[in-house]
Amino acid sequence: MTNSCPVTVVVPVWREAATIESTLQHLAPLRQAGGEVLVADGGSDDATARLAAPWCDRVLVCGRGRAVQMNAAAAVARGEVLLFLHADTRLPVAAMDHLRAFLASKRAWGRFDVRLSGRRPMFRVIAWFMNRRSRLTGIATGDQALFVRRPVFEALKGYRPIPLMEDVELSKRLKTVSPPYCVADPVVTDSRRWEQFGPWRTIWLMWRLRWRYWRGESPESLAREYRADVRRQE
Repeated sequence: MTNSCPVTVVVPVWREAATIESTLQHLAPLRQAGGEVLVADGGSDDATARLAAPWCDRVLVCGRGRAVQMNAAAAVARGEVLLFLHADTRLPVAAMDHLRAFLASKRAWGRFDVRLSGRRPMFRVIAWFMNRRSRLTGIATGDQALFVRRPVFEALKGYRPIPLMEDVELSKRLKTVSPPYCVADPVVTDSRRWEQFGPWRTIWLMWRLRWRYWRGESPESLAREYRADVRRQE
C-alpha cells in the first residue's frame, strides 16, 4: 500500500489511568507497521491523558460520551481504515494483516470475533453466542473492534451522538452499504464486568436493553436504566 497510514485505531477512554498504558503498549506493533493510534479522552479527572500521551500519536480531550469521543478522533484521523477499540480490548497479533486483507476486499466495514479473557467455561459459551449472533444478524458491538473505510464513515456522518447502542445503530446503517468483513481471529475483551456482575445477570441486562432498543425505546432512557443497574450491582 502506498498510504503511509493505512489504519487509525481510535480508543475512547474515561478514567482509565489504571490500565491505559498496558492497553496502548499492546498497540505498539501496529504503530511500528505504519498505523496511527488516537486516544479520545472524555475529560477524565485522573491521569489518563498524561499516561496515554507517550504511547499514542495524539490524545484528544473532548466531550464525554463514547460516540462523541470516537467522532472527534475520526475527524482528525489519517488512516484509510478507522478501527474503534474499547480500552479493555486487545487486538490479535495479526491484526494489521487482517486489516490489509480487508482493504484488498470490496467490503466497506467489518469486525472481529471476540473472546472473553476469563478462564471459566461459561465465558467460551458466551463468546460463541456473541460471535454467532453477529454473523447471523450482521450487527457488531463495540467489543468486536468495529472497523470501517474512512470515506464510508464520513459519508454516513459517523456515530449518532447517542449515549448507548451507538455501535448497533452504526452497524445497521453500514449494512446498507455492504455486509461486514468478519475476522475469525478474535480480539480479547476483559471479562471483569462479567465476573463482577455475574454472567447470567449481565446477559439478561444486555439482551433486555437490546430488545427494548429494537422495539423503539430511546437510547437515553436505556442508558439511564443501564447506569442505575450498574450502580445497584456495585
